Amino acid sequence: MTAHSERPIPWTSGTLLCAAAAFGLLLALPGQTVTTAYLNDLFIFLDGVHRIASGQVPNRDFHSALGPLSFYVPALGYWISGSMGGAMPAAMAAMTVALALPMIHILGSRLQPVVAIPYGVFLLLIVAVPMNLGESIASLSFAMFYNRIGWAALSLLLVMYLEPRQIRGRQNLLDALCAAVLTLSMLYTKATYGLVALAFIAFMLFDIRQRRWVLWSLGLIFLSALLIEAVWQSSLIHLQDLALAGRVSGGRGIVDLSLAFIRHLADYVILGIFAGLVLWRSRSLRDLLFFGICAGPGLIIQSQNSQPWGIMTVFSGAAVATELLLRSRRLDNREERGILARGAPLLLLAFLLPTALHCFMALGVHTVAALARVGEPFGLPRFGELRLTSLWMPGDRGFMDDYLVSVREGARLLNELPVKPENVSVLDFANPFSAGMSLPPSRGDYAWLHWGRNVNDVHHLPPEQLLGEVDVLMVPKAGINGIPLRNLYGAYIREAFDPIRRTDLWTVYKRREASMLSSVGQPLEHAQPSRVGAGDGM
Repeated sequence: MTAHSERPIPWTSGTLLCAAAAFGLLLALPGQTVTTAYLNDLFIFLDGVHRIASGQVPNRDFHSALGPLSFYVPALGYWISGSMGGAMPAAMAAMTVALALPMIHILGSRLQPVVAIPYGVFLLLIVAVPMNLGESIASLSFAMFYNRIGWAALSLLLVMYLEPRQIRGRQNLLDALCAAVLTLSMLYTKATYGLVALAFIAFMLFDIRQRRWVLWSLGLIFLSALLIEAVWQSSLIHLQDLALAGRVSGGRGIVDLSLAFIRHLADYVILGIFAGLVLWRSRSLRDLLFFGICAGPGLIIQSQNSQPWGIMTVFSGAAVATELLLRSRRLDNREERGILARGAPLLLLAFLLPTALHCFMALGVHTVAALARVGEPFGLPRFGELRLTSLWMPGDRGFMDDYLVSVREGARLLNELPVKPENVSVLDFANPFSAGMSLPPSRGDYAWLHWGRNVNDVHHLPPEQLLGEVDVLMVPKAGINGIPLRNLYGAYIREAFDPIRRTDLWTVYKRREASMLSSVGQPLEHAQPSRVGAGDGM
């Protein structure tokens, strides 16, 4: 390899580092969170930050089908920013910069700069943008941020299908470290991405020329998992939580997969063009299987996510195909080779650009809105740097407005209690009060309650576990999941709690005194409901 061919590598690393730093600064510098949608989802991770800061451990002290990193990443943002409003922007800024490190090695060693730079910037924007993929640039939210981390990490890992363009010192070691870090980040953020990553690494065992780093990465993953379990000691509980969520939401049927495929039909057509050009020249079964990995598992993941669009692995297939076309030496005609070398990167750029611009505009809108303090504050003491706004598109603002009104009233009711609660829980989607009012978090419960996704009338935590340590219970009259949850746990609540306040939006319950329960002569779960609780219901 000539010196000239090695020279562009610093351009790739420098450009990607500058892009990651710029996107991170746009997120973190305002120190504010502006949201227009999924307010309830945001409360999950603010509550998670509060739990982590209070010393709780995911899956050991509270249950979640998401991996522990889904809570430690926001907690890192809180540690960096020092505020609840800065937690999510700082967290995603840190993840954007962190992703750039393995990206520089993987893309710099395997892709030519004309491919590596646009594709790398594209992935960085996917992580940085405060928006659920496939939604409007005015639909700002840090909801489901773990999906964007998973998509970017998996997309980057898939590029390792390519052999390095040039073997440098410690290439195999760096490859193994990057593969292990990306896979572990997916496994401990959201398991579905991690399982696909492991399947891809297993597929790479059949590549004799890259088998060394693949074996090393599997060893690193295994040893790291043992070390993590020695500290975390909750892997089995996490698997049980995953199994419970799987039984509730189940797999996606052929109808759901077909609809997801139709939504992404244009993307699949473009991937098919790239793959067809490669396969026409390579006649390689391995290449065919690789493009199948980019297309199939990505479709399954997307159909299980709460996002209307966005199979990022399709873009990975296009990037790898572009590099393979540029490397092709099967063409007999130099002019044809020159046309192909110019045309493939342009087609890739056209494929990446609409989504990249969409994400960059949404990132810019959030930065401007955060600097201008657009929107109304949440009204809870620790949420002073968080605001809800509608910008120029209403979206679901009416529902979010009503939800925020109910949260404010709930906070007012808690403030009016004569004694500060020892433990507050909310029988609804999420608990905004513990984090927003510096109250001790619940223990042994779900991180959130999403009817039909991680809880239903058949599969759920027993009430003694969900509410066993709760001192004050907030039950919404409607809420997001309030009515089905109220029906599910109502009998236990009437036995163990007394209603102390009622409004049009909330019923506040106080745990019945132990002396009153003992006078009945029955254990808590079999105690008779009080006269007020039984007569008034919930």
